[in-house]
Amino acid sequence: MTVEQNVLQPGGAAKHQQTFLNQLREITGINDIQVLQQALKDSNGNLELAVAFLTAKNAKVPQQEEASYYQTALPGNDRYISVGSQADTNVIDLTGDDKDDLQRAIALSLEESNRAFRETGITDEEQAISRVLEASIAENKASLKRTHPEVWSDSPNPYDRKRQDNCPVGLKNVGNTCWFSAVIQSLFNLLEFRRLVLNFNPPANAQDLPRNQKEHRNLPFMRELRYLFALLVGSKRKYVDPSRAVEILKDAFKSNDSQQQDVSEFTHKLLDWLEDAFQIKAEEERDGEKPKNPMVELFYGRFLAVGVLEGKKFENTEMFGQYPLQVNGFKDLHECLEAAMIEGEIESLHSENSAKSGQEHWFTELPPVLTFELSRFEFNQALGRPEKIHNKLEFPPILYLDRYMHKNRELTRIKRDEIKRLKEYLTVLQQRLERYLSYGSGPKRFPLVDVLQYALEFASSKPVCTSPVDDLGASAPSSGTLPAQTSPSTVEQQGPSSSDVPSTSPVQRSVIHKPFTQSRIPPDLPMHPAPRHITEEELSVLEGCLHRWRTEVENDTRDLQESISRIHRTIELMYFDKTMIQVPYRLHAVLVHEGQANAGHYWAYIYDHHQNRWMKYNDISVTKSTWEELERDSFGGYRNASAYCLMYINDKEQYLIEEEFNKETGQVLVGMDTLPSDLRDYVKEDNKRFEKELEEWDAELAQKAQQEKLLSQIPRAPAPSPAPVQAGEPEYLEQPSRTDLSKHLKEDSVQAINKALAEQEDRSPEAIMDTAIKLEYTRLLKLAQEDPPPECDYRLRHAIVYFIQNQAPKKIIERTLLEQFGDHNLSFDERCRNIMKVAQAKLEMIKPDEVNMEEYERWHQDYRNFRETTMFLMVGLEFFQKKSYMEALLYLIYAYQNNKELLSKGPYRGHDEELISHYRRECLLKLNEHAAALFESGDDQEVNNGLIIMNELIVPCLPLLLVDEMEEKDIVAVEDMRNRWCSYLGQEMEPNLQEKLTDFLPKLLDCSTEIKGFNDPPKLPSYSTHELCERYARIMLSLSRTPADGR
Repeated sequence: MTVEQNVLQPGGAAKHQQTFLNQLREITGINDIQVLQQALKDSNGNLELAVAFLTAKNAKVPQQEEASYYQTALPGNDRYISVGSQADTNVIDLTGDDKDDLQRAIALSLEESNRAFRETGITDEEQAISRVLEASIAENKASLKRTHPEVWSDSPNPYDRKRQDNCPVGLKNVGNTCWFSAVIQSLFNLLEFRRLVLNFNPPANAQDLPRNQKEHRNLPFMRELRYLFALLVGSKRKYVDPSRAVEILKDAFKSNDSQQQDVSEFTHKLLDWLEDAFQIKAEEERDGEKPKNPMVELFYGRFLAVGVLEGKKFENTEMFGQYPLQVNGFKDLHECLEAAMIEGEIESLHSENSAKSGQEHWFTELPPVLTFELSRFEFNQALGRPEKIHNKLEFPPILYLDRYMHKNRELTRIKRDEIKRLKEYLTVLQQRLERYLSYGSGPKRFPLVDVLQYALEFASSKPVCTSPVDDLGASAPSSGTLPAQTSPSTVEQQGPSSSDVPSTSPVQRSVIHKPFTQSRIPPDLPMHPAPRHITEEELSVLEGCLHRWRTEVENDTRDLQESISRIHRTIELMYFDKTMIQVPYRLHAVLVHEGQANAGHYWAYIYDHHQNRWMKYNDISVTKSTWEELERDSFGGYRNASAYCLMYINDKEQYLIEEEFNKETGQVLVGMDTLPSDLRDYVKEDNKRFEKELEEWDAELAQKAQQEKLLSQIPRAPAPSPAPVQAGEPEYLEQPSRTDLSKHLKEDSVQAINKALAEQEDRSPEAIMDTAIKLEYTRLLKLAQEDPPPECDYRLRHAIVYFIQNQAPKKIIERTLLEQFGDHNLSFDERCRNIMKVAQAKLEMIKPDEVNMEEYERWHQDYRNFRETTMFLMVGLEFFQKKSYMEALLYLIYAYQNNKELLSKGPYRGHDEELISHYRRECLLKLNEHAAALFESGDDQEVNNGLIIMNELIVPCLPLLLVDEMEEKDIVAVEDMRNRWCSYLGQEMEPNLQEKLTDFLPKLLDCSTEIKGFNDPPKLPSYSTHELCERYARIMLSLSRTPADGR
């Protein structure tokens, strides 16, 4: 379905030879036409063998038995003719001008093609594709073999896999099938294509099939594709499994489960199969008329190739599907298209007698769905491997194709000539401007305006009549130190004077150079050079000339810049007059590839035409997106991601995206109502199975809850009376309740009571308690209002400090203070016991409507989470400083996640997010370096250990760094880690290392931000408040002494 580039020779096979020569030139970088022709001849037309012949240092000449494959378009024929012949000793030379040889080649090729089709039902085109794929697969197995493909593991909780409302359904990655997901989702979201697939009915004589291998393959695939599309419409699952359809495709590709396919290759094959399946149906239903194939109507267009070869003109009409475009050397899509539509010296097309050759392509009929295949890979001859082109290439959301239409041929040629003339003039103006902006004849050049300004400043400076060197010498001190300008040779010749050597010193002192004292300019010398002799008349004339010249240069520069801007604007608007914006195509989908030539990950951005927004389809993850995100990931030049395929649709053909209506009621059909009855039943059955999963999960949870309830009702031995709390026990972690105070809080309460007794004349317990609470609140308020250093976080000392800083309701604070003084730990003496009883009585008097207990519990839970986050952070940083990065990572991961949740409620709810982010990022980078070093060692055990670190620690963490796209440093760190491992692709290594590397890389390059789960949080040790504050202060002080790059 890809365009076969038309070439200059009027004969079909000879033209195709030129196509191969162009491809060989692009792939290998060799421009010598004789070398390319010899390689093509020696390889019998086999492109891969020709590439191998040209790139291998000691390649052997391919054997004559190799089959050749040609695909050509003959004049007057609007479909491809496959020409595949078995080469023998009587090879027909197609490089000459002998038409008889050419006709014999075509006849033999057609005979061979027809015989093969009658025997197998498979065209030569498909056989050739199969040969290319087999060769590619064999090569990949040798160099990039994989054994364990990445497969998404389902969450055991079915509610995690439940579809939310009408959110689009994702596709499960069943082993390097992101290419499948990206293409299928792009096509599924074309409503007309969806309708064609869903309403496809197998031929009535399906029982008599298969008549040949093609029908045996295509019809089962269509059946599975219908089922898959139906599930994408009506499933209650968040994502569905495409395994059955994928398996049929992989069988056809003769590929193993772990072979990752190419998007354009797969799209080509997919549309071919669909075309064949619909063709079978169309032929069955025709009534004497030529059958119409809806796939051809939807995806195929036609162009006219107009060419001249050595003065001889030719015209051919050809059909195309995916249109290939070169990326390298172009800045936007229109530049790519212009280059693809014109080859050679096109001036000869408009002249009668010329020996030059050239050709133009003009679209005569555009398909409703126009797909551009962007060629982002090239062969690096020096390294002997393909490389990805990461250059930036812009493309618009609306593409006007009027300039490429045959009906606008004459007008476009006029505009192209005008643009060419303008660009030539633009080049002249830019060269002129450059002479103004980079003036001079030496290696260093400056703007001429600045040069004139500097000359004017020099001329206007205060005249000086003596040499600067003489002035410095005169003003130099008479001590033993030498002026900075004095040369060492002078010192040696003169020698020190008697006054230079102190009389008390028996040894002559060496001369010491002191640049900051000896080179200091005397106060009376100007700070910049100035003319030594200039008269007033000379200065007046010179200033007048320089002023005038500077003004002239400024005006000239401004005029040139304005002229250049006008020409740029004229060129930009050249095709935006009314006659050239009549064929609009809207961007429907962008298929993105991230990675290198040998490994990577695919996803798709698809436009929701009814919600007017972009959606990102990344395997099981389907999320809302923006044009800005699409630009960043698709244009290229940012990270290793770029568009690989662009799908545009005719903006005037609304049926492509129109929803279906009920013919009787006129209402829009949605969801299950759009499905035929057989597919509706199929989806209902699948939904029933999923609902059963949900019911079984609910029943399992209910059973567990019942068991826990029964266990809680079993009588237990009475608990011992509460003992005084030891100093090492924290009040918010492993205590029976929040109100079991540590020694730290107990001492605070006793201290407040003692102060109250000293200040309060009324010795009643109630009065003492009120005063003690006021004193305690005043102390805590003062702490909350202070601005302490980072190592001293008063929030850790008391929950009230945390509440005050985060503006907790007054009632929450009052109840917390009452609970502090009403706790049973104050019952150690009679005085405190009485105060405790008063506080408890007041707590009982608080009515439910006075304090919202749910809110009260939430505040205290937040404080417990804050302390827990602090401990995660503290322990993680302690491990980091010990260089125990594996242990540190998990603590820092949970510290960051918990802290982020706290900060979402208020800026003082958690810790410095940048600090935690920095050390989390540093942990990952250190571990990545360690894992890479283990991999480079080559030792099996160490390589395995390195990959375990990557698979179990680093890869699961990457989505956490990518999910917040505002954190640029995290994104850069992820790219650094990925680039480190991708750099191994071009290196020679043992086959087992290649196998492990290519098994691992797709997991590393997966751009999904779907959090795949972590181990349970690590168990935290028990700390008293005093210990927690002390250790936190110690670790934060140590950080302040160790500069942290990036903080």
